[in-house]
Amino acid sequence: MSLLSGLLLSTSPVNAEGTLRVAQQFGIAYLLLDVARDQQLIEKHGKAAGVDITVEWRQISGAAAMNEALLAGALDVVTAGTPPMLNLWDRTHSRQNIKGIASLGSIPSYLLTNNRRIQSLDDFTEKDRIAVPSAIVGFQPRTLQIEAAKRYGNDQYKRFDSITISLPHPDATAALLTGGSEISAHFSSAPFQYQALENPNVRTLLSSYDVLGGPGTMNVLYTTEKFYTDNPKTYRAFYNALEEAEAFVKANPDEATEIYIRQQNSRLDRAFIKRIIQDPEVNFTITPERTFVYAQKMRELGILKVEPNDWKDYFFPAVHARPGS
Repeated sequence: MSLLSGLLLSTSPVNAEGTLRVAQQFGIAYLLLDVARDQQLIEKHGKAAGVDITVEWRQISGAAAMNEALLAGALDVVTAGTPPMLNLWDRTHSRQNIKGIASLGSIPSYLLTNNRRIQSLDDFTEKDRIAVPSAIVGFQPRTLQIEAAKRYGNDQYKRFDSITISLPHPDATAALLTGGSEISAHFSSAPFQYQALENPNVRTLLSSYDVLGGPGTMNVLYTTEKFYTDNPKTYRAFYNALEEAEAFVKANPDEATEIYIRQQNSRLDRAFIKRIIQDPEVNFTITPERTFVYAQKMRELGILKVEPNDWKDYFFPAVHARPGS
């Protein structure tokens, strides 16, 4: 049975006010959701609005599976990188009208290698394999496409598509650390990239911040216009919970560390996780940052058919009051 088939059989595709089905991926990039879940913030803000909200949580690897489940009505809210969200916004324009809810934070994503031969992107060959959570359409491969276009010309933006393979971050990290496999690189994310970099054989070739020109949103939450319209109290409770989770993480890094360990059953050292949370490059904010860089470049490359005027075109209004980009 496929992942999507299992979702459809286990949940009703009909959503109603007071019901919320959320899926997240793996890693500390989803800390705001871990906090909201652990502290039952969605339920708290729902009660304040006069509605009892039942939240169903799922964990899925890869943007392709997320998007498929959202379109099929098996999930209400999903998480993925900015590029996959933009793809779905473009694909559903004037139909399901899928848009972003909020950012989950500005966190760099590092392209790592354990191969001494590979000193830059120029050194990758057809014999190499770059592991990413979701090949071609995910955050990491789209970031790599944009960098390829910058370095080699727009007509070469697919230069590395043939050597990218889909593999969840935990498995890709293990492959990079143990060596001996076809995987010579991993476009990673936190905490996995920091864990891998503790191995002296692993080094960074590229940061997503290099590609974007500074700190930028890695992952976003998004949903359909129907869910947004039909469930105003549930939507607002969810958004308010995210705002509270952001403030909580910034004010309570020790407690946020414990929540991550508890929610993800993590065996990582507490001090290690706290260092990531407090890393100057990491900002757990729901404000979208530099998402329009992706939108402009994906439109320029012909990946997007619809041209957005600015970042607010592909985010629902609640987050518009924030200084996004």
